[in-house]
Amino acid sequence: MSSSRPLTLTVDDAVAVLLLDRPAALNALNSELRRELRAALEQVGADDRVRAVIIGGNGPTFCAGADLWEAGGGSGGVAAQLIEEYWPCFDAIAAMDKPVIAAVGGTAAGVGMSLALHCDLLVMAEDACLWPAFGAIGLVPDGGASHLLVRQLGARLAFQVMAEAQRIDAARALQLGLANQVVPGASLLDAAREQARRLATLSPVAVGGTKQLVRLAMEADFAAVFRSEAAWQERCTSSGHFQERLREFQRKRAGNRGSARNPEDGAAK
Repeated sequence: MSSSRPLTLTVDDAVAVLLLDRPAALNALNSELRRELRAALEQVGADDRVRAVIIGGNGPTFCAGADLWEAGGGSGGVAAQLIEEYWPCFDAIAAMDKPVIAAVGGTAAGVGMSLALHCDLLVMAEDACLWPAFGAIGLVPDGGASHLLVRQLGARLAFQVMAEAQRIDAARALQLGLANQVVPGASLLDAAREQARRLATLSPVAVGGTKQLVRLAMEADFAAVFRSEAAWQERCTSSGHFQERLREFQRKRAGNRGSARNPEDGAAK
């Protein structure tokens, strides 16, 4: 059921679920929803209770893109809107040391597709699709879509998909590596929650570090990534989670040694 606000936020079992909640508008991103999405992402990013985040959409559509019924760009123009309102949302996803999972049902179109692709993992319903619809209405890709798709698909395929505004169905998205998992639509949020809960049981330092290293590796050279790995490993080995796992490993290893047969004891009867 839709609420009076354009976004709902719930936190349960260390997992935050952010639902775009404008189903009558196909969850299109208007100025109010952009503000609430940014605030919610910054809130869960700073919440120590939260170990993983899901972004989904209420109703049959993940997000139809920008709300084209709203005045285009306001007084600052479209460029200012993209930089001042969209970029902070995407930056909040990248900056938090927590995995963010997109749960895409129906269509993720335009900048709604960009939002899904900015997430660390992407779970899609079987009948869902990613649609870089920009070219269909005479626009170039935005929200970082060209950056993300070129790195995933390569320049030629990314150009064709974006210029011709080709829909990428869930099976194709999985094949291309744009999606991590495809599930029946009825179990979409459950599948996303299961993935989030698995991640939430792992070391937050290790998961956060892995996320940041993956993002750095898309941009930086080998030396920069190697140095960052070393710095993150220093943090991991100092964490309580690693120390606990190390003690468990040492106890098991000591137990296995103690139960090993002494060759001088002779063969088993």
